[in-house]
Amino acid sequence: QLQVVESGGGLVQPGGSLRLSCAASGSAFAYLDIGWFRQAPGKDREGVGCIRRGGMTLYADSMRGRATISRDDAKNTAYLRMTGLKPEDTAVYFCAADPDSGYVCSQSQFGSWGQGTQVTVSS
Repeated sequence: QLQVVESGGGLVQPGGSLRLSCAASGSAFAYLDIGWFRQAPGKDREGVGCIRRGGMTLYADSMRGRATISRDDAKNTAYLRMTGLKPEDTAVYFCAADPDSGYVCSQSQFGSWGQGTQVTVSS
């Protein structure tokens, strides 16, 4: 059974940067697709972006140009680097993993989810 754990959230000032990590265990990490999603207070969860096994990335409009997703298969970890953070980026950020999420970055395609990590952008 896949286990997914996010880390790296916290309080950051507007305009700042943050890197979140996603560790997945229970399956060969290199063969997993990883997705990043977020849920702001009072809003539905939305996509940030995904990285497929092999490294192809897809980004949602929510943070396009300000988010970079990468992975280090040797460390069983994926990353979400966010820059130019705005107060409206405040949300719980979730990582999800799946052996085959397809070629779309959709929540419904991911079977294993972490508990989320809080990111707060405020001065």
